Amino acid sequence: MNTAAKPVNIWKLTMTAMLSAIAFMLMFLEFSVPVMPPFIKMDLSELPALLGAFAMGPVSGVMICFIKNLLHLLMSTTGGVGELSNFLLGACFVLPAGLAYQKQKGKKRALAGALAGAVLMAGVSIISNYFIVYPFYYNFMSEEAVLQAYQAIFPGAENILQCLVVFNTPFTLVKGLLSVAVTMFIYKPLSPFLKGNHRNR
Repeated sequence: MNTAAKPVNIWKLTMTAMLSAIAFMLMFLEFSVPVMPPFIKMDLSELPALLGAFAMGPVSGVMICFIKNLLHLLMSTTGGVGELSNFLLGACFVLPAGLAYQKQKGKKRALAGALAGAVLMAGVSIISNYFIVYPFYYNFMSEEAVLQAYQAIFPGAENILQCLVVFNTPFTLVKGLLSVAVTMFIYKPLSPFLKGNHRNR
């Protein structure tokens, strides 16, 4: 009977839980961006999931996205709609990154996977916002009012879909790229701890 894998699995579960908690807390450290409507906020809550995807594999990264949104659901003001969208976008971001790095370790491979994930997340954000998030917003803020919030920044905006393409897609891409940049900077020194290798020294 092989018992060597058991501590590793426990460590992965511990790290997944810890990173999920950090991601959950980062969801509250959101801030407005001047070039976006006030109801759109920036945060770096995908950062721990990206770290987890690199250190422990894509499944752990997706689980971190899931758990942070499950925790946030307990105090949700969107009836789970915002959390569902956030989970879908986060999974689109970390899954390609984790799969690419799992297939072939290396900084260039990790960067390529993370950039691909950021682009995918930005693209999927159009679908997610148009069909999931904004229809929920319209229960509290009319479509015309949402459009006017965009038009206050870009008077040429004609419809919500155009706004999502012009505003939300680049915004979501930049959000992903910020997480990629920070991850590339801090992953190497954190890697032994995240993987549990420090215990063997």
